[in-house]
Amino acid sequence: MLLLKAARRLTCFTTCIPTIARNTKCMKSSETPLPEISRHRLRYTQFLKNFLESAEQQYFVGYRVRYYIFTDKPKEIPVVKLGNERYLTVIKVPSSNRWQEITLRRMEKVEKLIESLLANEADYVFSLDVDTKFYGHWGAESLGRLVGAIHPGYYKTPRNQFPYERRPESHAFIPLEEGDYYYGGAVIGGLVRDVLQLAKTCRKQLEADAAKSIEAVWQEESHLNKYFIYNKPSKLLSPEYLWQDLKAKTKEVKVIRFSQVIKNYAAVRPNP
Repeated sequence: MLLLKAARRLTCFTTCIPTIARNTKCMKSSETPLPEISRHRLRYTQFLKNFLESAEQQYFVGYRVRYYIFTDKPKEIPVVKLGNERYLTVIKVPSSNRWQEITLRRMEKVEKLIESLLANEADYVFSLDVDTKFYGHWGAESLGRLVGAIHPGYYKTPRNQFPYERRPESHAFIPLEEGDYYYGGAVIGGLVRDVLQLAKTCRKQLEADAAKSIEAVWQEESHLNKYFIYNKPSKLLSPEYLWQDLKAKTKEVKVIRFSQVIKNYAAVRPNP
């Protein structure tokens, strides 16, 4: 998770969450603090070096930043030189035998982090996946009350073909005739209070599904898409803010700012 504190504090969480400081204006790092990043992924620590080094070059440069890293392997966190007023905090979390369980617990971690540390510390927060790399500038243009990113795999897909949860018994259920976009769970952000409400709502829905032995088709991403049906993002980020390295640039997406790196899922996930 990445936490940004500044004249306006920003936090980023990896998985990643960014936040912006309270009662302040965006200013240079010499004048104010920046976001923090935190993240939790089994054996995903190998991606942190590229993530952090590229973030230092591209992500809210000139602001105070704190990165919150959620991991079950804190000793594997790489040493990366951070700029002035940019910080890193590591939070140890339990291991899991299922990557789906790690994903399902993301909203709970976001909720607890905001309530315990960020509520009185930051104005904005972002949650970002760590198996990613920044390729271009990411700054204040991405801020909004509630921020979502269009999934790079479905920005040209008809609505009735989105991989929404289609089982009515799930709290993530979305009917065929509803929906605007398919949002990627790798990028979530906004004002701290709005991200807290999102995380809390999704966490409750995930728990309600679990009580009925239901797991949404794409875990927390399915619940995120359901939330955005009735709580529209005030800032919609194009796929240039959430691309995939295995995809070539297209005529619609010519600038890549943030992208998921190529990886062997069998090597980094504890189960298929």
